[in-house]
Amino acid sequence: QVQLVESGGGLVQAGGSLSLSCLASGGTFNWYVMAWFRQAPGKEREFVATIRPSDSTYYADSLKGRFTISRDNVKNTVYLQMNSLKPEDTAVYYCAAAYSRATYATTWYSRVDNMAYWGKGTLVTVSS
Repeated sequence: QVQLVESGGGLVQAGGSLSLSCLASGGTFNWYVMAWFRQAPGKEREFVATIRPSDSTYYADSLKGRFTISRDNVKNTVYLQMNSLKPEDTAVYYCAAAYSRATYATTWYSRVDNMAYWGKGTLVTVSS
């Protein structure tokens, strides 16, 4: 059973930056594709970015160029660097994991229903 714990959320002004971390335990970290999702108030959970054990990444089109996902397979941690933040980025950000299968395209891991493990989330608030 994989446990995920997010950290790094908080309040930031528009145009600022924030870095989120997600520490994984209970499994072999480099067997898993890691991802970030977010859920704004009153909206459905949406995909942000995903990263395979090989460091191959995939981003939501609307976030490319502002957000960067990375992972440290020694520290069992996945990161999300968020730059040029906007008020519409305000949301609870969730870390997620799913077993990496070579036959599955990276885009498969952008679907909420396909991720097996979830953290409890960390709140990011961007003020205007």
